Amino acid sequence: MAMTIELPALERTDAIAQPAPAGRLRRFARPALGLLLPVSLALAWEIIVWLGLSSGRLVPPPSKIFATLAELAKTGELLRHIVATLSRVAAGFGLGVAAGTLLGAISGYWGLARRLLDPTVQALRAIPSLAWVPLFILWLGIFETSKIALIAIGVFFPVYLGVMGAILSVDRKIVEVGRTFRLSGPAMIRRILLPAVLPAYVVALRVGLGLGWMFVVAAELMGASEGLGYLLLDGQQLGKPAQILAAIVIFAILGKTSDWLIEIASAPLLRWQDAFGARSGAA
Repeated sequence: MAMTIELPALERTDAIAQPAPAGRLRRFARPALGLLLPVSLALAWEIIVWLGLSSGRLVPPPSKIFATLAELAKTGELLRHIVATLSRVAAGFGLGVAAGTLLGAISGYWGLARRLLDPTVQALRAIPSLAWVPLFILWLGIFETSKIALIAIGVFFPVYLGVMGAILSVDRKIVEVGRTFRLSGPAMIRRILLPAVLPAYVVALRVGLGLGWMFVVAAELMGASEGLGYLLLDGQQLGKPAQILAAIVIFAILGKTSDWLIEIASAPLLRWQDAFGARSGAA
């Protein structure tokens, strides 16, 4: 009788212990799966050029792009350009997030402020990024201040819209539950409003960061002597497509890495969500 009780218990223990290695494999396989498409395309183009089906003059093969990156890294030029661009994006992103979060929260919470601010913000949002360039040069000069201001403009609008829209979409019933339990103002914000707003806020941060990387190229056209945008322009003027593509590859890597860092940092704060995306991501 003892054996009939203990054996199923041991089988259940083994069944629980077995999925752990599979879970670790899936955790490493998911990022690798995301590399499958770009790596396959790069290999396909390398083979096409190697077989002589294309000259690879205007679109160099990956081997030539990597050689260009290695040459730039060897001279220290690549690191200098990366640091310059990263510092500009970080400063512009910080300013844009601070302004967008503050004004978005005010407009979302206070109806009068929304009616005063939102029409002007929406009108400014429709202005193309390059239209700000001559004005910022005139106001702020061609140095770092104008570049950071342009990046901050690009980050501001999605963060502002995300915060305002998230506050306006908070379920009124949840707020009424908090009032029923007589939560204080800080407790209401901490326990009800922040969890309700946080998912949309994280999305707004990711969108704003993506626009920050886009705006830094326009910013580095304003008389910059270093940065990945300058590297792009230099490659275009000197007729170096490998250098242009190398800068684009670095932009893609830095942009994806920074987006991934936001995603990782926000994941512990969003663990409470019982959403379809969380289930499918864990599958």
